Order: sequence, then C-alpha cells, then structure tokens
Amino acid sequence: MKIHLYLSLNPEALVASHLPPEEFGAYLAVGTQKYSRGQAMFFEVDPDFQSDYPPFQGIASRCLPHLDGAPRRSTYLAIYRVLEHVPVAVLGRLHLATHDGRVLGLASAPLAPTVDRCFHLYQEFCPVTPRVVSTLDAAEFCARLTDQTQPVSVARIVFAELTLGKLATDIESTDVGNLPYSGLQHLRECLRELNRKPGKPTKVTVRNVRDDVLYRTVQGGFYVGQGRDLKYYPMPSPTELDTTHHDWWHSAQASYGS
Repeated sequence: MKIHLYLSLNPEALVASHLPPEEFGAYLAVGTQKYSRGQAMFFEVDPDFQSDYPPFQGIASRCLPHLDGAPRRSTYLAIYRVLEHVPVAVLGRLHLATHDGRVLGLASAPLAPTVDRCFHLYQEFCPVTPRVVSTLDAAEFCARLTDQTQPVSVARIVFAELTLGKLATDIESTDVGNLPYSGLQHLRECLRELNRKPGKPTKVTVRNVRDDVLYRTVQGGFYVGQGRDLKYYPMPSPTELDTTHHDWWHSAQASYGS
C-alpha cells in the first residue's frame, strides 16, 4: 500500500497513513466510529523528503497494514515542534476538512498582488494560535514573525488573512457588514492603537483562538513560511465554492448554523 505523509496542524503532528487525502481528512474529522467531530487542517508532505528529525527513516516498517489487510489510518511519527523541521519546499497541497469530513484541497500559487488596505487581520494556526491585527502585508508579516533576531518569533508559521471589511481602511466606519467576530469594539480599539503608534506593526486581539475557522471570513487564502520563503494557498471565491465545491461549502456553512 502507498504511504502518504501528512503534517497535521490541529494538533501539530507528522503522520504516516495509507489513506489518500480525502479519506484521511474524513478520518481526522469524524474518526472511525463518528464519536467526535471537528475541523482538521493538514498539508501533504513530499514522501521522498528525508530528515533525522522528525525521524523519516523506517517509515515503511512502522506504517504497516493491519493483520486483516486493512489500511493503517495513522502512524504518528512526531508530535513536537514538527513544522519548524519540515521545509516549506516539501509541503504540498493544504487540505481543509469540515466537521462532517468533507475535504477541500488547495494548491499553492504565486502570491497575489497586495491589495491597498491600511490594516490586516491574521489568524495564526501553527505553532501558535493568536489572532493579530497588523499594518504589514502577508509577506512582511511572515518575515517579521519568523525573524529570529526579534524577541518574539517562531521558526515557521501557518496563518490566514481574515476579512476586516470596511475597517481595513476606515477604523471608525459604522458599516461593519456581517463581520462575525466577537468583541468588535476591542478589535476596533486594537486598530486605533496601531493607528496611533506608526512604529507598532502588530497587535494581538485574541491571545489563543480555540474556535474553528469560519471559512467565509478567509480573505485571499492561507500562508506557510519562514522569512521570505512563503507559500500561498489561495481560497476559492464564495461563488466558486458554491458551484465547484458545493458539498464542501454547504458543510462548512452548516457547521456554523448558517
């Protein structure tokens, strides 16, 4: 059986599996007995990548079919500081699984041109999970956050940009549309602080986000990077999601009772 390598983001882990991405995503989201349900996000990893940590040697002898011939769903190879040891270059498609196991695969693409916005809202996923407002675009944000000369930094980071609506250009706008974030007044005050302090490029709005991703808020897409080495995974537009990926989109929306 073919062995696939996956880097799971929630929780962070390197996993070997005989399951292809759609089946693996469903397994992560609902398990085998459907006792639990939850979103899952994971990258495919180049199976030819070799490293001492995480330990890639001997995977074939560890990820064996069950005695009855059934595929091995998951063999955990590492669960600690995995992302920082897996180069961005060996990360393949990013897969997003909904609560009921529908899986959407995203391919990387060239970075989109920077849209003229004063402020950005970023949700970090791995290895830390704050929500942050910033005056930096995605490439600048990644470079700063992974700058090891800074007192607060990480080796690599996975994050997405979320919509701010009209607040991206007008902090005092009373037309916030259907922004779904709790604590909008706090969010607005964080933006005001950035506006008052031009030398301050980022401000944490929520220290540790435990809620699942509301996919309709993703603006542009997802990113994984270190320094200027950045991969971009564009999110399809709502129209494309509704037409080409209707089942996944319907499931993603239903997860939030919408």
